[in-house]
Parts: sequence; C-alpha cells; structure tokens
Amino acid sequence: MLVETHTRTAVGEDETNRFFNRELSWLAFNRRVLEEAAGRHHPLLERLNFLAISASNLDEFFMKRIGGLQRQQAAGVTRLSNDGLSPTGQLEILRRHILDMIDVKSRLLGNKILPELKKKGINLVSCKDVNTSGRIWLKKHFENAILPVLTPLGVGPGQPFPFISHLSMSLGVRVVAPGEKSPRFARVKVPPNLPRWIALPDERAYIALEDVIAEHIARLFPGMDVIEASPFRVTRNADVERHEEEADDLLEAIEAELRSRKFAPIVRLECRDSISEKLLNWLIVELEVNGETDVYQSSAPLGLADLRQFVKLDRPDLQIEPHSPKPHPALRSLDSNSGGRNIFDIIRQGDLLVHHPYQSFTTTVMELLRSAAIDPQVLAIKQTLYRTASNSPIITALLKAAENGKEVNVQVEIKARFDEANNIEWVRTLEKAGVHVTYGFIGLKTHSKTMLIVRNEADGIRRYAHLGTGNYHTGTARLYTDLGLLTCDADLCQDISDLFNYLTGHSRFKNYKKLLVAPINMRSRFLDMIRREMENQRIYQNGRIVAKMNQLEDPEIIEALYEASGIGVKIDLIVRGFVCLRPGIKGLSENIRVKSIIGRFLEHSRVYRFENNGKPEFYIGSADWMSRNLDNRVEAMTPIQSRSLQKELDFILNTCMKDRALSWQLQPEGSYVHCRPRRGKGSQNRFIGHYSKP
Repeated sequence: MLVETHTRTAVGEDETNRFFNRELSWLAFNRRVLEEAAGRHHPLLERLNFLAISASNLDEFFMKRIGGLQRQQAAGVTRLSNDGLSPTGQLEILRRHILDMIDVKSRLLGNKILPELKKKGINLVSCKDVNTSGRIWLKKHFENAILPVLTPLGVGPGQPFPFISHLSMSLGVRVVAPGEKSPRFARVKVPPNLPRWIALPDERAYIALEDVIAEHIARLFPGMDVIEASPFRVTRNADVERHEEEADDLLEAIEAELRSRKFAPIVRLECRDSISEKLLNWLIVELEVNGETDVYQSSAPLGLADLRQFVKLDRPDLQIEPHSPKPHPALRSLDSNSGGRNIFDIIRQGDLLVHHPYQSFTTTVMELLRSAAIDPQVLAIKQTLYRTASNSPIITALLKAAENGKEVNVQVEIKARFDEANNIEWVRTLEKAGVHVTYGFIGLKTHSKTMLIVRNEADGIRRYAHLGTGNYHTGTARLYTDLGLLTCDADLCQDISDLFNYLTGHSRFKNYKKLLVAPINMRSRFLDMIRREMENQRIYQNGRIVAKMNQLEDPEIIEALYEASGIGVKIDLIVRGFVCLRPGIKGLSENIRVKSIIGRFLEHSRVYRFENNGKPEFYIGSADWMSRNLDNRVEAMTPIQSRSLQKELDFILNTCMKDRALSWQLQPEGSYVHCRPRRGKGSQNRFIGHYSKP
C-alpha cells in the first residue's frame, strides 16, 4: 500500500555513526508531511494542501541545501559531515531519496487524490479531455487573456538562449520550417501573474495554464510546424557566498547578493517524463546543467506548490474546519474597555503566557504594540524584526508610534533568507518616518523575537516586554504554533534593554541576570543545565529533560545528551524537523526518545524544561539546539518563573508527548514510525478545545 511506504522513512545510511545525516533527516521530515497527504483521515483539500507544502519544502531544500552542497563540491571541499559523508557522497544519496519521493508524490496525486477530487466535482483535466464547447471557450480565452502576454523567444544565430528566472515555468518548443529537416528551438515563458489552473465554465473542471498554451502553441509560430511543446522549470542556488566582512555598507552588500542570486547557477531542471530526448538534451546544454545529477522528471505536473489554488476554493465540505484564535482570558475585559483598564494595567498584575494560534496574536502582541504607539505615557519602543507580513500591521503601528513622537528603534534582520528584499523595503519605509533602524551584525543574524516598551508612570519609569518563539508576522501567527511572554519583570526587562544596547551599539555586555543570549551565554548555560541533571541523577535518581524545538543538530549538545542518557537521565525530545541524534541505542542513548508532530499547524515553539531536582526550570525563546542558533545568531531565551505559567507549559509538553494522532517516533536505525493506532484528536485539536473554554 502507498501509505506503508511512508511509515518508515530512513535517515541514516550507516547505522554505526553517532549522528544522522542532517540532509537525509530533513528529507525524512518532508516525507512525513507527504504522508499527511496520503492520510484519509484528513479532508480532501487538506490532503492536497499537505502535498503542496511538501513540494514547496522541496523547492527550498534545493535552493538552500542542494545548492550549498553543490557549491562545496565545485570548490573541491572534501570535509566530511557529522556522519562521515563528503559533499559528493551526500548529493548521490540525496538524489536517490528525492527521486523516490517524486515517484511517491506522482502516484499519490495521480492514483489517489485526483480521482477522489473528481468524484467531488473538482476535475483536473488535459486539453484532450475537454469537449467541443469547452475547446471553443478555451480557444477564445487563450486569444483574449493569454496570448497577449506571451513572448516566444527563438534560439539560433543572433538569438542567444534567454535567461530563465528562478522557479519560473516555461515551455521548451521544437518547430520546423516547411522544407527544412533540422528543427529550431524556442522558449515560451508561462506567465506567473496569471492563474496556474484555469476553470472551465460549463464543466466542473480545471486545466493547467501551460497545457492551454501548449495546445495553442502554433498560434505563436505561424508558418512553422510545431513538433513539440513541453514544460520545464529551473531552480537556482540561493546559497550564494557572502562576504559581509568586506562590506562597507551591509544594506548595499545584501542588495548586491540579491542581484547575484538572480543569476546563480541552476541546481535543478524539472521536466515531464513525456519530454523528447532531443528537447531535453537541448535544455541540458543551453542551461549548462549536469544531465546525470541535475535533471528530475515526473509524470505529475511541475510546480505542485501551486495546488494551493484549490485549497482556497469555497468547498467547506472538503476542507478542515476553520479555526478562530481566542482572546487570552486575562485580556477579555479589553474588548469592552471595562473600567478604563488597558493592557499595561493587566500585565502589571502578573506575567502572561500566550499560545498562538490558539490564542489571538492580534489581541495580545499586536494590542500591546498598538497601545504603546498611541499611549501618551509611552516614551520609547524597541523591537527586533526577522520576518513580517507584506502588509504588516506591525510596521503600521511602529510608523504610528514615530508619528506620535515616540523614540522608536527597530533591528531589522536584512539577511533573513528569502525575505531580504521585503526587509530592505521595510528598512527604507521606517527610516523615512524617522525610525532609528539598525540592520544587524557582520557575521551574525539577529533571530531573537523581542519587544521592549518604556513607559512613564506615576511611580516612575517602567518597562514592558514581549519575548517569543515566533516572528512578528500576523500571517504565520495563524498557522504556526508559538509561545510568547508578556511581562514587566524589572530584571528581565533590564536584560532585554541590555540586549538592545548590544544590538544597536558597541556594548559587550555579558552579565545577563535571567536571559539566555546567543552567542554570549546560551550554549554554556544549556550545557550547565544538562550537567546539573546528570548530577541530580547521580545523587537523587531524578534527572529529567523535556525539550521541544524545530531542529536538533549541534554536536556538542548531542554529545552532552548522550552522556546524560548514559547515566540514566530521562530525556524526551519533541522535534518537528530534522534530528541528527540517534535515540534508543543501548550504551549510548537508550534513555532518549524523539518524536515529531505533523499537523494542520506548523509546530514552531521552542520550550526547554529541566527537572532541577523538583524545582523545574523552563525556558522559551527563539533558539533551536543547532550550531547556527547557538554560535552564529543573536538569540534570546527567557525563563518562565511563574508557577501558574509553568503548569501551563507542563500541560503543553505533556499534551504533545501523549499525542498519538499526529506523532512519529524516531527509531534507533533512523526510520520514523507513525504512532499506531491513531488515537484521539491529536494535540492540536486538544489545544483548540482547551483554549476555547470560557
């Protein structure tokens, strides 16, 4: 059965290694996403959504990880990964796994999902399946809405092969003039600003834009005989070498990088398996790709991330029930402005923990920022921005604050991968409004999620802060699970103030009272807490660590966890993505369990719990246990000290650990096995119910 091919996805080629390969582990994560597309327990369009997500994930994997390995290979790098593989060795193994994933995805779409969609009145068809009236309508639609946008580009003497942009869809075309034997080649770009799937008016059917263009391609080459028109798609390397230390202006350096990325080498050529050998060989030569390693053919349509167009159809019978985030109980009184109280009054009564998307981002974090922007008692706002929405209310509030005379300081990370252009635009918008903007450090990314508000109150200056696990992004706040702390704790706010001085000035402050800050004290503090659990295990036999994160890769942390496991410390790890640690191996990691949760929301929160001999310590924040987070980024983790909030975090962690509906367990040899049987509604639905209570 198709599903069974997914339930065990290996991530380790050599079981003698102490570490799993990072890239193979990531592919195993994407196979778990693909498994959700096969799951009949999901509504049909939700399954299609998972398929689109897995395709989008794979696009990014080629841009970042395959691109990086190819750059190392071209540079002659022979350095081995943690599991003993060279860049060339990794690329060979990854290609085998990716080809298998493409095959699984094609069969899942063609044999399972599309036939079931057809039964529900959503039919993806080819031109040959369209009846006479549909063909007449398509021809007219092509002439009026598509043809004017198209530009055929022939290739030959005086006509060089055109530039093919990243992730764009094109048609490779072979034509021949009457009386000639040798075909000529051309390229037609499929317009990215037109709907990818065209709805036919008289049938509940959709047809791909590139198929419509191919069907009418002769209209672009009058007087020529069309031999073939076949779609292809290229992916370019986004792992462009960066020389920040040589840059006089970091903003200009990143803009230059974006320009160079546009023309970066191609790392993948995708085409349909129906393409002719002659057309494929022509593309291989002209695009300067390796036909043995860089070409990926499929029976399915290219660019399956575009299937998201169908997820947005008005078909509630085929979709997951919409979720509306609920207000935080402590802030519900703000809806009616009861007694004139504001959010600052409520935070002064005690720290608040907010859990998105179950609790509203708009009425918590956004409310704090909006209130600060218009409150006459607020003197200053300081904030980090890593990613934010295109039409961001965060930016609107910061601009309003500057307009109202507040001192506004924003650290915008212009090196955030794939958001550089968006962030540069926000930098210029904020600077024009008088906001003081800094761009980050040479060699470091600012990834912390922190906001500080300075307010003049009757008893003096008081600071309020938000520190979270997710970006200040109103879109992802509805799709990602994240946690945030709202507080006016004096010591913590002083730490955050010192952190901002470090970000914006020449401060070398290191003596944080409460915060864990990377790359300053976070690694050492985490290692100290792991060692403390080891000591407690030796003395009291109660060593215990529970951690939830996105990825786990750092060798030093992994070795410390192995050592802790070796003396009996019980360790539970909830890791959504890739994991380089091998769990459950006798004499190495028999006390470590690793699980992954894949559901409707992307698990993004980072929570770390250390038992501490019955006085547990909890931390939430922006950092995974990865070398990049601990050494090459500015990260912040805050302790959660309120006993009531600690109980809430215990509830969250315990609910995740008990989940048997959405969970996969990592096995010692590297496979992921779905928890069987599926029981209950899963942790995400439990949280929806929990936070919906009055």
